[in-house]
Amino acid sequence: MKTLVCISHLRWDFVWQRPQHLLTRFADDYAVYFVEEPIATPGLKESHLEVLPAQHAPQVTVIRLRWPADHPYWIGHGTPGVQAVYEQQLLRFFSQLHITSDILWLYTPMAAPFVDTLPHDTLIFDAMDQLSAFLGAPPELIAQEQRLLPRADLVFTGGVSLYEAKKPFNSQTYCFPSGVDVAHFAQAETHALFPRPDEFSQFKGPVVGFFGVIDERLDLHLLDEVAKAHPEWHIVMIGPVVKIDPAHLPHHANLHYLGGRGYNDLPRYLAYFDVAILPFALSEATRYISPTKTLEYMAAHKPIVSTPIHDVVSLYGAVVAIAGSSETFITCIEQALTRDPQANRKAEDRLLAEHTWDHIAHEMKALVKERQSETV
Repeated sequence: MKTLVCISHLRWDFVWQRPQHLLTRFADDYAVYFVEEPIATPGLKESHLEVLPAQHAPQVTVIRLRWPADHPYWIGHGTPGVQAVYEQQLLRFFSQLHITSDILWLYTPMAAPFVDTLPHDTLIFDAMDQLSAFLGAPPELIAQEQRLLPRADLVFTGGVSLYEAKKPFNSQTYCFPSGVDVAHFAQAETHALFPRPDEFSQFKGPVVGFFGVIDERLDLHLLDEVAKAHPEWHIVMIGPVVKIDPAHLPHHANLHYLGGRGYNDLPRYLAYFDVAILPFALSEATRYISPTKTLEYMAAHKPIVSTPIHDVVSLYGAVVAIAGSSETFITCIEQALTRDPQANRKAEDRLLAEHTWDHIAHEMKALVKERQSETV
């Protein structure tokens, strides 16, 4: 079996998203090794590789460097010497198993130094986010990306905005907005499949829900305004809080932060959303995002209200209510609560059919095969 080595800034067991969806499908055709950020391990005497089966995907192998340090850092950035040690240990590991990489797949430009040290036939950069716009991004990231983009054999982007930004630097750039496992989230259309979550047991009014990472990209003022405008609504936020101080989140009796939930649990909660929301701020951090959850909400045929994120408007604006102010956002939720749930069903089903993870992975594999045949 051919080999795919992926280097990612995201940990496999953090949130099930684009890398997991794609790489589990590539694992049908490739032996997949998912190389994570180093893990700072205080008190450790000697660095070593940790190798284990991926959570919920035993056909994928996760590799991460345990490094004696007190603070985490990005690949290619931080404590001097980490990059060289990681490269040496990976080369030794792959050599011992007689593994040569057919594909080297990067999710962060900070992994660019591996391009020169890990042998490979095809280099793929999957730009799922504009990482340089994220809170805490290392200053070297932009320069690293400028060097990486023209070297890649293929560049995939997670949305239209990212495609427009990357295409000028590499003619082999292709737009693959994030997809959806329709069958998984379609379960949420039928209440009978799931008991009402315990956290919802005391709710008496409508549930306005969100799931995803809770970070600097969300419009916290908007959440505050929605909660205050309708105390009878229950605004449910499901997901880990990262990179922001939880103390800075708005707090009201009807605003509930449930923390992270597993991918398999999400339909159980989505089933009891009356309206699903995308309450993103309009900022540099959200300029290029294409939220995966849009299609996941849609697969359950829930009414969706979003702020005017470029990719949401351009890809799904025909079926998603778009609101450019707090007042309009609240009005759109009010209208959604009385909407016929079948009103947009045909249009939603067409969009879902075009954006399944199976279809996206199939199209990507075809491009990889074509590119490899050109370089033989």
